[in-house]
Amino acid sequence: MNNLIAAVLLVLLSASHAGSRGAQPEIVGHRGVPLDAPENTVASAKAAWAQNADAVETDVHLTKDGQVIVVHDSTTERFDGRKVPVADLTLAELRSIDVGRRKGRQFAGERMPTLDELIATVPEGKRMFVEIKTGPEILPALGEVLARSHATETNVVLISFNYEALMQAHARWPNYKTLWLVGYTESHSDASSSDAIEDIILQANAAGFSGLDLDANWPLRASDVRRIKAAGLQVHVWTIDDPELASRWIEIGADSITTNRAGQLRQQLAT
Repeated sequence: MNNLIAAVLLVLLSASHAGSRGAQPEIVGHRGVPLDAPENTVASAKAAWAQNADAVETDVHLTKDGQVIVVHDSTTERFDGRKVPVADLTLAELRSIDVGRRKGRQFAGERMPTLDELIATVPEGKRMFVEIKTGPEILPALGEVLARSHATETNVVLISFNYEALMQAHARWPNYKTLWLVGYTESHSDASSSDAIEDIILQANAAGFSGLDLDANWPLRASDVRRIKAAGLQVHVWTIDDPELASRWIEIGADSITTNRAGQLRQQLAT
């Protein structure tokens, strides 16, 4: 009996020690792993999963014919030199653009994927952060994709800078996590940043969001993160490639780190 009690106490002490270290944040591949494969492609997502990313962040736009296409920019200029809005082209027209060749001959022929195709790459236990790059007009088509791809709140998170689009997304799919992307400008001093965060908390709670996804330049302290979490909001951060900066955000309580170098950053944080 004494041995059994001792064993139970050891387990409890170990659990307590693990809890004191805190859970490690998710490593989120920014558009996959853009340093190793063309961003926002199936190849990039698969490379991120191979590097053991916990999640992949991706960007979506609405095509002229009402399809949800994965691409960051609002025009095709970076890919074909034409400054044509994505919204003015059909899915077929966008899929005719080779978005891989400029990354290397081995990626020649890589195309902009549909969101369906990217969700299909998500392994069990992993997640995709889907950034809505438009206004609410994309939501009906996005809903069709979520239903068609059998996405669930466990493997898809919705994020956006667009407050109205994200608020309407939350209203449509209240079970899905919604993270409000919030940038940072140097006009904020350390003191005013604290006040700005308070206003952001109020707005996020009013919309029913699950959390904030913050620019890594925000000069937040652990007390600021505790205040955000006390309001019932998660704290995620983008885009960090420097392990020292990532460690600082981990120390103050970040729930995830979005990075261009998922595998390398995980290794560096583990040492």
